[in-house]
This record gives sequence, structure tokens and C-alpha cells, in this order.
Amino acid sequence: MQRYHPVLVALHWLIALMILVALLIGGPSLTAMANDDPDKLFGITGHMTFGLVIGVLMLLRLVTRFRAKSPPEADAGHTVLNLGAKAAHWGLYVLVLAMVGSGIGIAVSAGLFDIAYFGSGAPLPADFTVFSARVAHGIIGTLLLILIAAHVAGWAYHQFVLRDGLIKRMWFGKRG
Repeated sequence: MQRYHPVLVALHWLIALMILVALLIGGPSLTAMANDDPDKLFGITGHMTFGLVIGVLMLLRLVTRFRAKSPPEADAGHTVLNLGAKAAHWGLYVLVLAMVGSGIGIAVSAGLFDIAYFGSGAPLPADFTVFSARVAHGIIGTLLLILIAAHVAGWAYHQFVLRDGLIKRMWFGKRG
């Protein structure tokens, strides 16, 4: 069994961890804070920086994915499952990049770059949901969580039902 390029493996696990932190900790904790709470600006700045880093890493991952040799496509034993897996993998790329894009949209429409990075001193908007990018960000986040759950379910199917060791392809070791 051939493995993915080590750069892809490292990026997969790093980005996965970063996305989970951003989705499960960053988003909910920021939503729970009042917009006039002084700590919220610190949290938003960190969340924005994290999101921008995820975007850069995803673009690097895409470039590496197209340039590096990949192992043969996995076979789940059923055409529909194989097509679903392929769609889910590309869907993850699309949703993560859409999440970053909608986050940038929020930052631009709400003036967050000036507030967070350039210390304009302006207050945070009273309500972020007035920005369509914020609404999109929430919807994309929900879809991303669903697709991540499907991705983990696919791994579990390969690991515990098919027992084909598929996870080894996305881990470090000899590629040949």
C-alpha cells in the first residue's frame, strides 16, 4: 500500500486539528461572548489569524496534492461508497476554503482587519448576523462538521468493517 506524500500527511493532521479547534472551541466561545466584552476582540483576532493560517495551509495542501503522486484510490467495495468518498474529500476542500472566504468576508464587512490588526479603536459591531458573510459562515461551519463526521465514519468503516488498514496511507512511513 502506497502512502501519501509526507507533506500531505503533515498538512492533513495539522489542518484537521486546527479546524476542530476553530469549529468546536473558537466559534462557540466567541458566539457566547458579548460583543462589548473586551476579551472578545482578543478572541476574534486569534480566530481570524487561525482561519487565515488554515486557508494558507489548505492552498499549500492543494498545490502539493496536485504535484505529488498519490496512492491508488481506495475501494470500499461499492461504487456509490467510492463516489461518495471522492465527493466528500473534495467537499472538505471546498467547504474549508469557503469557510475561510466567508470569514474574510465577515472581517471586511465588519471592519475587523482595522479593529483587530491595526488597532483602530472602533467598537465591534453590535450584531455580526447583520452581515450575510456571517450567516454563510455559520451554515458552512455546520456543513463542514457534518462532512467531517462522514469522513470519520468512512475511516471507521475501513478500519473496523473492511479492516483494510486504509489509515496507514495518511500516516508517516515508507511510501513505496
